[in-house]
Amino acid sequence: QVQLVESGGGLVQAGGSLRLSCAVSGRIITIPTMGWYRQAPGKQRELVASIFSSGATNYAGAVKGRFTISRDNAKNTMYLQMNNLKPEDTAVYYCNARSVGYNDWGQGTQVTVSS
Repeated sequence: QVQLVESGGGLVQAGGSLRLSCAVSGRIITIPTMGWYRQAPGKQRELVASIFSSGATNYAGAVKGRFTISRDNAKNTMYLQMNNLKPEDTAVYYCNARSVGYNDWGQGTQVTVSS
């Protein structure tokens, strides 16, 4: 089990950029799968991007080419660089860490994109 703390959310105009961070309590290198999810008002939580211990990544179609997920093993931190933001990206963004025996979430950080 790990504790996750997100930061970096805020209000930005359409076309702008934000970088989210997820600080991990344990050694991030031991976590097989990490990801960013988001939940907009009235909608289900959805996967935005995943990153695996191998370094492989996976993106939702709606963000591919605009968002970049990465992890810094030395800092035990995962990032989500979000460029060319759109109003439909407005949501609470959650960090997730998953392995055998646990599936942990952060508290979320609000991202609001104005048109």
